[in-house]
Amino acid sequence: MFSKKNDDNNMKQYNMNNKIDERNNLKQETRRKMMTETPVPNLIVKLSIPTIISMLVTAFYNSADTYFVGKISTSATAAVGLVFAVMAIIQALGFFCGHGSGNYLSRMLGAGDYKRANDMASTGFAMALILGVLVAAIGNIFLHPLAIWLGATPTTITDTENYMRIILLGAPFMMGQFVINNQLRFQGSAMYAMVGLMCGAVINVLLDPVLILAFNLGVTGAAIATISGQITSFIVLLIGSTRGENIHLRLSNVHINGYYIREITNGGAPSLFRQGLAAVSTLLLNNFAGRFGDDAAIAGMSIVTRVMMMLMSALIGFGQGYQPVCSYNFGAGLKTRVKEGYFFCVKWGTVFLFFVGAICFAFAPDVVRWFRNDDAVVAVGKVALRCQSAVLPLMAVVIMTNMMLQSMGRGLKASITSSARNGIFFIPLILILPNAFGLFGVEITQTCADVLSLLISIPFAYTEIKALDN
Repeated sequence: MFSKKNDDNNMKQYNMNNKIDERNNLKQETRRKMMTETPVPNLIVKLSIPTIISMLVTAFYNSADTYFVGKISTSATAAVGLVFAVMAIIQALGFFCGHGSGNYLSRMLGAGDYKRANDMASTGFAMALILGVLVAAIGNIFLHPLAIWLGATPTTITDTENYMRIILLGAPFMMGQFVINNQLRFQGSAMYAMVGLMCGAVINVLLDPVLILAFNLGVTGAAIATISGQITSFIVLLIGSTRGENIHLRLSNVHINGYYIREITNGGAPSLFRQGLAAVSTLLLNNFAGRFGDDAAIAGMSIVTRVMMMLMSALIGFGQGYQPVCSYNFGAGLKTRVKEGYFFCVKWGTVFLFFVGAICFAFAPDVVRWFRNDDAVVAVGKVALRCQSAVLPLMAVVIMTNMMLQSMGRGLKASITSSARNGIFFIPLILILPNAFGLFGVEITQTCADVLSLLISIPFAYTEIKALDN
């Protein structure tokens, strides 16, 4: 009797699961039609508008700390700039899991393999949480030596440790939200991703002036505001992943094995190199700025880094609108659409960067002074900002080539192009130019690295575009 009852219950559950799977498959087929049949320019614009807004909002609230801390002192501004290297490491690991799992699941959705897409989504998310806990624990254990290693001086060490301690505690939430955000984008649900990031940005920007200035918490208040925003984004994005046709994250779908780790590594290594080397380059930049200048030089270069990040964020958001189009259609065998999207993004990306670069070049002193009204800070920042603005239009080819290679699963080439700007060229140059030209060498290092990065991106783009014609 009990056996028959259990069999009936099992049959009901089986039928229910089949209905759910059929419904999800129907939703995925609808999405497949949108991703493979909508005209490429229209599709990229549709997907990129939310991601551009997301990236601008993220860049804005990442810069909010610098702006409000700049009202306190130059040393506090320098301290926040020093910890930016740690935040870049956290972002690197988050994007490693997010882009690695997102690229793969998008290709699987394009190929119609929904089982592997579901498993990868949950596995990538679980890996990010595990790595986040490890970073938070190890970072706080070695907090003081880490601050010294970042380049903290006797005048910035206390603020650096206070800011970094709280930032590290939020690492699991930061990495988790990076993963969900990227997975939603690669599924074509950029709107959900945008809403999640914007909610966090609003919390951060509202809390910054209250905690930093009104409650006089200084850099500690800035860190609390940042982490509060990240936790908010994490929660909202997690809820968004359960809506509509989006892949739901389930513990039962987590499979941390060799196959999925290899796929995440193949798709995420370029992001890990790009963001990880950004952390290394920021660390070296701050160290050499302090060596050939002082706290004002560190603050000036930190401000320029944040400004350039804001300018590049719109281009990256545009490219992120192309990535799911590229990976989905490449997985579906529609290579003409992949190539069409690449040239569309390069053309309009270059036009956009030309105009924003010209504006920044003309008003460089005013831009730097908006963050910190200190003549010594402005003197350093305006030179670096003008140099980087002058070559900014070149970055459209570099960024779009890297995104195309990564989305197509070309792990090695994508890793090389992503490493060029902040690693292959920047690291040797930062070791050479300051010793040859002093502080001016620090100010022009990123500019020289950007020009050289273009030279390595063009042949990679040419060979892959030519292969798509075959």
